[in-house]
Amino acid sequence: MGDYSKALEFYEKSLKIREKALPLNHPDLAISYNNIGQVYNNMGDYSKALEFYETAHQIKEKALPPNHPSLATSYNNIGQVYNNMGDYSKALEFYEKSLKIREKALPLNHPDLAI
Repeated sequence: MGDYSKALEFYEKSLKIREKALPLNHPDLAISYNNIGQVYNNMGDYSKALEFYETAHQIKEKALPPNHPSLATSYNNIGQVYNNMGDYSKALEFYEKSLKIREKALPLNHPDLAI
């Protein structure tokens, strides 16, 4: 099992540095929020995971084109949290959003279409 408190400590430091150095909607901020969300998801703190994954997604929506594969990853991450929570209809909703973007943005034989 991972050392979640250490992971959070370093990811939060990274986020603070990026917040000082980058504009509010820079995609690299989304990476930090996503990483923190992933730790909370792994810890089973799904409400916190959703909070950070949704913030990451909001940044990506402002910074990236509407069919960017990174948005698909965000939808997939949010779907994963709902899946872990047992809310399968909500999970499916986000997985389908992810798949639609990937189908538009990626070649037919891309491995991410199999996820």
